[in-house]
Amino acid sequence: MRVVGVVYMLNCADGSYYVGSHRGDTVEIRVAQHNSGRDTQSYTFRRRPVELVWSENFHRYDEMVACERCIKGWNRAKKQALIRGDSAALQALSQRGVRPSFSSDPSRRRSSNGSSG
Repeated sequence: MRVVGVVYMLNCADGSYYVGSHRGDTVEIRVAQHNSGRDTQSYTFRRRPVELVWSENFHRYDEMVACERCIKGWNRAKKQALIRGDSAALQALSQRGVRPSFSSDPSRRRSSNGSSG
């Protein structure tokens, strides 16, 4: 079966993730376009250089689009689990109401009054 496109995730220079799709089977071309800065209005323009951290090929266009939309709605922890290939974490983070713990990052802990601390 012929590959129609790829969904990919980039790690941007500012630490954010960008999720996109590309028709064709060569994601490297699209990553190079992001790094070239040819589109001054794109999300990645001011966040270069970008690095490809995950990609998946698709044989159906509708599945590719659905996957891209889905991942774009994920929180950072879930995107990181996908990048690591951690299916157990993906499953746990997919449970309704489950939120990642910030205990490993002291700067993200909340004080008892609800403010960041």
